[in-house]
Amino acid sequence: MRWLGALLIIGCTTIYGFYQARLLQDRPRHIRQLRSALQSLEAEMLYGQTPLAKASQNIAEQLKGPVAALFATFSRRLAEKKATAKDAWETAIHDTWKDLSLQEKEKEVLLQFGATLGTMDRVHQQKQLKLTQTHLERDEEEAKSIQARYEKMYKALGVLAGLLIVILMM
Repeated sequence: MRWLGALLIIGCTTIYGFYQARLLQDRPRHIRQLRSALQSLEAEMLYGQTPLAKASQNIAEQLKGPVAALFATFSRRLAEKKATAKDAWETAIHDTWKDLSLQEKEKEVLLQFGATLGTMDRVHQQKQLKLTQTHLERDEEEAKSIQARYEKMYKALGVLAGLLIVILMM
């Protein structure tokens, strides 16, 4: 019975360590997807002159995962015509935030972008898109360096923490 408990403890801490490492893996990928989605949004809005709701729906169909859900929610809120672009963007971010492996600074960048969405002319909107992409690019580089530094550590700490707990309990 003791051995079963020890294996259970080690298994749980190992799974938690791998879960934390997975969050570190997902963050750069989600930021990269957001940057790609914003580039597509720029092309659709500025060059294709596609309405914001349709452009967001097209982006949602091209992507997978939580970033696609963000744009699908945004598109749906715009199509309902019950909210402004800013309100629809904020609602979409709040609704999908728990599924995105992002930090608060990325949320702030996205909310600042949403505050200007649909309120400016094409030139200023393009500048705002570029600014947002630049911020996300910087955050992606930071996320990659954090992942490289800490991913293996989280995995090892999960196993070692379980072993330490088992040793202390015996």
